[in-house]
Amino acid sequence: MSPRSGANSRPYGYIRFAFTLLMIGQVWLHLIQGKTCLKKVPEHLFKTGPASMLPVLLANLMAGMIFTIQTARQLDSMGAINSVGGVFALAFGRELAPILTACVVAGQVGSAFAAEIGAMKISEQIDALYTLRTDPIDYLILPRVLACCAMVPILIILGLVFGIGGGIFAAAQLYQVPPLVFLDSVRSFLLTQDLLMLGFKGVLFGIAIGAIGCGWGMTTYGGVKQVGESATAAVIVSGMAIFAIDLAISLLLGDLPIKKPM
Repeated sequence: MSPRSGANSRPYGYIRFAFTLLMIGQVWLHLIQGKTCLKKVPEHLFKTGPASMLPVLLANLMAGMIFTIQTARQLDSMGAINSVGGVFALAFGRELAPILTACVVAGQVGSAFAAEIGAMKISEQIDALYTLRTDPIDYLILPRVLACCAMVPILIILGLVFGIGGGIFAAAQLYQVPPLVFLDSVRSFLLTQDLLMLGFKGVLFGIAIGAIGCGWGMTTYGGVKQVGESATAAVIVSGMAIFAIDLAISLLLGDLPIKKPM
């Protein structure tokens, strides 16, 4: 099954999605077989990690401050202001930090992957790789997916650290909560398994971002306009995939309430 081709035609969304799922299977098959261009991985590690670090850290820092301000306002009215760190850990640490970080990476890295590969597709550079007996999966896609899998969990942890820093600053300056009280409350609620879960989520988010960006790029047809459309669509679909993955993890691994018989 291949997407429609032609100057004025574009592949349907469901065809792109099916192509991306098939491509993910090929990526892991080639990885198991040891077929990858390792010399391309460091380049994409830098693009995914250090090049994306500033927007990720700034977004988490400001989000941490905003979340703390809104949460502390309610807790202060109930006389439980010293618990703000625990509430912060439960909501921001477990959910908001990984989702926010992944969405920022999707906007910067996923769109870049789609644009780069899409430009190669319409300029027939992908066909040239086949002519040279080079599999695009090994040369283009696998290094990008591996880079996302490696760097997104690291960025999530760094983003969480900066988010906690923003929360500490906001709580101390606006509500006079000592930093040690805030951190003690965070440590009481944020457990080791929560950090491991952040890493697990980061790997899954990285697979989604890398695969969707590459998949939407590989299915680009037409001209320069379609390259931009593919990059935009890749960001939107990556964001939806991030939320869907997080929801699935919450349903499968979360502690769901058990209904007691009447």
